[in-house]
Amino acid sequence: MLFTSFKIVSLMVCVFAMVQTSICGDPDILGDFIAPAGVPINGSFFTFTGMREWVGQTGSPSYFQYLRASKDEFPALDGLSVSTILLGFRPGDVSPPHVHPRASELLLVVQGNLLVGFVDTNNKLYTSRLQTGDMFVFPKGLIHFQLNEDTKNPAFSISSLGSASPGLILVPNNLFNTSATIDDRVMALSFKTNVSTIHLLEKALSTPYN
Repeated sequence: MLFTSFKIVSLMVCVFAMVQTSICGDPDILGDFIAPAGVPINGSFFTFTGMREWVGQTGSPSYFQYLRASKDEFPALDGLSVSTILLGFRPGDVSPPHVHPRASELLLVVQGNLLVGFVDTNNKLYTSRLQTGDMFVFPKGLIHFQLNEDTKNPAFSISSLGSASPGLILVPNNLFNTSATIDDRVMALSFKTNVSTIHLLEKALSTPYN
């Protein structure tokens, strides 16, 4: 079994507590929590059940998968400066270079091994090879990635982020597969290549990573 209920609960409590050390991206609120108009406020409001499909899962994920609990999926998080992402990597899978503009990220490997890293504003790369039980922090707003180098076994991780709305800029997609594509001449000059190569990249990135 990849996960048991006990593992999920204990690991989530651990990561939730430790994320308080990261930089939060949400403004302080004036009350205990934000109560949306017309929504009953009881225990159910503070409960999120969207991670249940991972409990008891066996084998490798069928695709690079992630389950997210931000304020969009879990409205009780609004204003509380925390959200969570569960990541499942097939053998050889990558979480491509991306940015969370409003939050630091604290990642805990719960199964397998991951190569992780980020690039700072001085263009310095920091990497680490993580084993099960290891943690790594990605500072807010910096480009980072995760890679399962194992070609035979899957890997799973839990990330907590210091914002209820961390945002996501997926660098390859945002550059080459936006709703209004950046002018090919701009891209070709920026990447010191030609327009034909840019077209090949745009075509390749028109399909999901899954």
